[in-house]
Amino acid sequence: MSEVKLSAVSRDAFGKGASRQARRAALVPAVIYGHGNEPKHVNVEGHGLLLALRTPNVLISLDIAGDGTELVIPKSVQRHPLKRSISHVDFLIVKKGEKVTVDVAIVTEGELAVGGNMLETLQNTISVEAEATHIPTEVTVSIAGLEAGATIHAKDLVLPAGTTLAVDGDIAVLQVVAPQGEEPAAAGSEA
Repeated sequence: MSEVKLSAVSRDAFGKGASRQARRAALVPAVIYGHGNEPKHVNVEGHGLLLALRTPNVLISLDIAGDGTELVIPKSVQRHPLKRSISHVDFLIVKKGEKVTVDVAIVTEGELAVGGNMLETLQNTISVEAEATHIPTEVTVSIAGLEAGATIHAKDLVLPAGTTLAVDGDIAVLQVVAPQGEEPAAAGSEA
C-alpha cells in the first residue's frame, strides 16, 4: 500500500465555532495521537482527505506546516449525519516496521454448488495484525462449489504474507445454508 501525502496546519482554537470556521475554509479538524506523545490538533485539507479515506486503512503522510511530518492511519472518522461530509478525524501515529491491528474487508469469489444454496455472511470484516506500511485492503475467500452446511472460519482465510489474525481462529466468517422452502399444505383436509 502506498502512502498518501496531505498537508495540515496546527490549530490552537478549539470548540464548535473554530471547527465550523475551519470547515468553511475547506479544512477538516483532526487529532493526532499515539506512541505516548501529547495529542496534536491540526486542520487537514478537506478534499485530499476525502479522496484518501476512500481506501480503507489508508496510510497517510501528514505534512504539518512548521511541525514536521507524521505517518498516520485514520482510527475514527466522524461524518455529518445528513451531508455525509467529514466533520472530524482521529489519526493514530505509526512507524515503519511497526505492527498495527486493523479491520480488513472480507470479499468472496466464485459460485456456490448448484441447488439454490445461499451464502450467509457472518462477518463483513476481520481483525488482522499487519505492518503499518503493508496493510492489506481486503481478504479474498473462494466459495466455489461449497455445499449447504459448509462453514468458513477465520483460521481458514488465506492472509497475505506478514499478516496474522488478531481474533480467535474458530470464529465463523461465512456459512452456506440450504434454501428455505414453504411447507406444503395438508392434503385432503376438507370440512
